[in-house]
Amino acid sequence: MQLENSFQVGAPPDKVFAYLLDINKVVGCVPGAELSEVVDPTTFKGKVKVKVGPITVAYSGTARISERDDAQRTATLTAEGRETTGPGSARASANMKVQTAGEGSLVEIVTEYHVAGRVAQFGRGVMEDVSKRLIHDMAACIQANVEAAEEPVPDDDVSAAVARSTPAPAPQTAKPVSAFALFWHLVKLRVARLFGRRSA
Repeated sequence: MQLENSFQVGAPPDKVFAYLLDINKVVGCVPGAELSEVVDPTTFKGKVKVKVGPITVAYSGTARISERDDAQRTATLTAEGRETTGPGSARASANMKVQTAGEGSLVEIVTEYHVAGRVAQFGRGVMEDVSKRLIHDMAACIQANVEAAEEPVPDDDVSAAVARSTPAPAPQTAKPVSAFALFWHLVKLRVARLFGRRSA
């Protein structure tokens, strides 16, 4: 199954691209993700958890930056994992591109994925809506962190001294994702669309 997502960040493309490929920074913006080990500069091990009502589905696996072109600001990431408490599995390949958009950047991500197990019961429509919601949360987190790093340092000596003595704000992190809440959000969307068609 293929999913296409995009989002904008108010920062230069080169800095956004570098941020997205810095696993230690970006992992905090991926809902439910936890970095376990950095095997090498392009290979990482970690876990992802998704809550479905009282049930928690956790995957443990490996992700790799299989292709990277800094000049074109494109990259391909592949990942595969297995449920930690069940027979389910997941694998994905994501092609990412960062380009100039106005005074900021546009990030485009095309993902091919396959899941087996309990998560496989969700249809394409549900998966697309959930994907958009997750990308929205991740994008907001990334934008907050990148733009915070872009803030200029005051030139005034007194202001600079105060800035140096003031602790930097903690990086934004993504909130845990509840698939039950996402499902309820989708139900409300479907009902709204149904009544919208009837009233037309």
